[in-house]
Amino acid sequence: MGWETWGVGEIGDERRARLARAKLYLVCDARPRDFLRAALAGGVDVLQLRDKTAPDAAILRAAHTFRACCDEAGALFVLNDRPDLAAVAGADGVHLGQDDTPVPQARALVGPERIVGRSTHSPAQLDAATGVDYVAVGPVHATPTKPGRPAAGLGPIRHAAAHARVPWFAIGGIDADTIGPVLDAGAGRVVVVRAIADAADPQAAARELRAHLDRREARVGTA
Repeated sequence: MGWETWGVGEIGDERRARLARAKLYLVCDARPRDFLRAALAGGVDVLQLRDKTAPDAAILRAAHTFRACCDEAGALFVLNDRPDLAAVAGADGVHLGQDDTPVPQARALVGPERIVGRSTHSPAQLDAATGVDYVAVGPVHATPTKPGRPAAGLGPIRHAAAHARVPWFAIGGIDADTIGPVLDAGAGRVVVVRAIADAADPQAAARELRAHLDRREARVGTA
């Protein structure tokens, strides 16, 4: 089932059009407005709020800041695994891990106008990811943000480049030093965490990653 199946209504269509153009996706916990603005100014297209332990009130407070900054930058705001809070948080969509809320349940909660994303860690999981608007593929490298999750390497990236039916993003230990082989394997979009979140200058870090992605698009077009 392709992503266009869910393009119901003008709001949903517009969100999915922006998703199709997106290349740089940042995942982080609650952050100050200055950090978010800097990352977005550097070229982040999608911003995900991820905090698995915060109470609902804290998530919603952070979501207010994320939403405002994304509105300023024209970026998409995604909430991690809380489809029940998506509307009140003002999110454009939700992202689901393999062990998170099942996709059909999340879709029922957020409706057809919001984006639903899914993490995949193998070609089989990618092929089974139906009813979603995008997928994340990886982790390419082992990363402390996913302890215990072994590196998947570039094999799933090559599989996604050949077989993905929705927009897809490579993820896992990607930064300015490691992005080259990921792009060579067929990725045209990436998700990052530490490459921007831990950078001394988040705007410069985002800008450098975006430059790699833009050069790749100029050569071959976004996957």
